[in-house]
Amino acid sequence: MTEQDSPPLRLGWEEWISLPELGLPSLRAKVDTGAKTSALHATNIETFGRAENPHVRFTVHPIPGRDDLQIACSAEILDRREVTSSNGDTEMRYVIRTPMEIAEERRPIEITLTDRRGMQSHMLLGRQALGDRMTVVPHERFCQPELNYDVYHTARVRKTAPNRALRIAVLSRENNYSTRRLVEVGEARGHTVEVIDTVRCYMEINALAPEVHYDGKSLPRYDAVIPRIGASITPYGTAVIRQFETIGTFCVNGSAGITASRDKLHAHQVLARNRIGMPATAFASSPKDTGNLIGLVGSAPLIVKLLESTQGRGVVLAETRKAAESVISAFRGLKANFLVQHFVKEAAGEDIRCLVVGGKVVASIKRSAEGGDFRSNLHLGGKATPVRISRDERETAVRAARAFGLNMAGVDLLRSESGPKVLEVNSSPGFEGVETASGKDVVGRLYDEIEARVRPAPVPRRKARG
Repeated sequence: MTEQDSPPLRLGWEEWISLPELGLPSLRAKVDTGAKTSALHATNIETFGRAENPHVRFTVHPIPGRDDLQIACSAEILDRREVTSSNGDTEMRYVIRTPMEIAEERRPIEITLTDRRGMQSHMLLGRQALGDRMTVVPHERFCQPELNYDVYHTARVRKTAPNRALRIAVLSRENNYSTRRLVEVGEARGHTVEVIDTVRCYMEINALAPEVHYDGKSLPRYDAVIPRIGASITPYGTAVIRQFETIGTFCVNGSAGITASRDKLHAHQVLARNRIGMPATAFASSPKDTGNLIGLVGSAPLIVKLLESTQGRGVVLAETRKAAESVISAFRGLKANFLVQHFVKEAAGEDIRCLVVGGKVVASIKRSAEGGDFRSNLHLGGKATPVRISRDERETAVRAARAFGLNMAGVDLLRSESGPKVLEVNSSPGFEGVETASGKDVVGRLYDEIEARVRPAPVPRRKARG
């Protein structure tokens, strides 16, 4: 029997439906043949995306009376129409198209988005959605199989949630490979990715409605923020991230982790507290302690490193004790903060850069120094090649990123005779060298993590009042 020959679907004045592509597996809908277009209760309605392909995102409370359960949805905008409600009020509404499932029937329907707060049904099914195969029996309800709201209290709501279009901010002041890749990969997945100059952000700090402003306007609510904070603006950049955290935005890397990783002394204290292998390190303030400082990390050669050093700059190899004392004296004369570190000879000018995303090493490369330099940084002419890392190295990299609470980190390791030693944990690692040398889509893995983190989570059931 063809679809045309099959009997019509019998509907009561109230039925259970699903809108799977919006992440709404169970909705109780009022069937109203007096209304032409279907309507969905939506709040926080906001448009985003390019003018030639505009999208709308909105929040749905699928269970009437349960404002604690919110499902964030997004869809392509089909139209914007003037709609008159049953009580005579007229408003402009965004129109979307999405598949509806009822019983074994699945069909695309048009839905207008509006605030139906106070209505008993958060979904109204109009006659356009019914088509020719559905007939309504006004005095009956639930003629088709009934669903329930229990699905929102289980892990299934997360597993079946669609990869909706997201609005993502990249905090960056540079138009480099990493920033361009973040935009390119995000937009290829259907997301809207906006690059925001960190120092152009300014903040409204108050208890009730904290906001981040930019170029004279309040920034919208982003689904996620990807920080690419340069070392020179760490204090201000982390203040901006803290403001996003206050608002409740998911930040790939948090302000506390970035702050700790940027301060070399603080970073090594975090590593030591978490019993993560690193070269012997010492720090002192008084010139009288120079000899003792050198003695704590062993004999020369040794490394003298500025606390704010980046990309290998401000890192000096002292071949002899006398050379170490001279370097330390020079740094003290500049009133610079520095630490002294054991030099791992067996590393032979090579280190391992592990890219950790979401608690997993997604790519690893070996960086080798050029021209006899002990520093293997790619910015200083180092050479990158793919490398297979050991289980111990993998676990060390993951533990180091976790110690700082970083969802994305570049962890630099040295291969020593006593096992892997962490040199540095970078909260804004570059992607070009790692992706080129390893052939891995690191940015794609980052978006996998973001999409997984912003999906709806199950909410607890409310206990029945006794």
